[in-house]
Amino acid sequence: MTILAPQLILASQSPRRRYLLEQAGLIFTVIPSTFDEGTIQLTDPAVYVKTLAQAKASDVARGYPDSWVIGADTIVTIDKAILGKPGNAEEARLMLAQLSGQSHGVYTGYAIVCCERQVCVSEAVHTDVQFKDLTAAEIEWYIRTGEPFDKAGAYAIQGMGTFLVRRINGSYTNVVGLPVCEVIEELLRLGVVAMDRSFPTASEDTKGSAE
Repeated sequence: MTILAPQLILASQSPRRRYLLEQAGLIFTVIPSTFDEGTIQLTDPAVYVKTLAQAKASDVARGYPDSWVIGADTIVTIDKAILGKPGNAEEARLMLAQLSGQSHGVYTGYAIVCCERQVCVSEAVHTDVQFKDLTAAEIEWYIRTGEPFDKAGAYAIQGMGTFLVRRINGSYTNVVGLPVCEVIEELLRLGVVAMDRSFPTASEDTKGSAE
């Protein structure tokens, strides 16, 4: 994928978001936002993550006005409660017990901002996730792996926590931390990136071999 903008920036230090964009073929710079999330009042989950994503992207974009900046924020919700990142083993234990055997929602808001062009696009994507019934032993084992402690909802669907999930309804990458399909579609629509034609398409390959 070819970058048409002067520079593409990911305003997040999340290794999961970085990996997802790299897998999509994007070349970008990582400049984490220092925006204070505590200044945003919790409202509707979709509105909340969109607002945070926009604030993070705008925070970095002000320092790089001619660049396109991607911001994102992810939360886990169950029974109208928001589960953040557990601060210790007991918090992780309580979160996993609450999610056990239940369906919960994962919301990721993303924003794409360019100050010079006065563009700010933000959206939220929702995915339903169904957990298996967890035994106390499974919860304790997972906590001992250390994986829950920097993850919203105390689990990583792309890591060892994959065994917790029975099914999902919606975007998988959204649960990981960034709805890649929607973000790439928006970057293409805005003209920030273009499909790289440096390699022949499948049809061109077939045509060449036939001749």
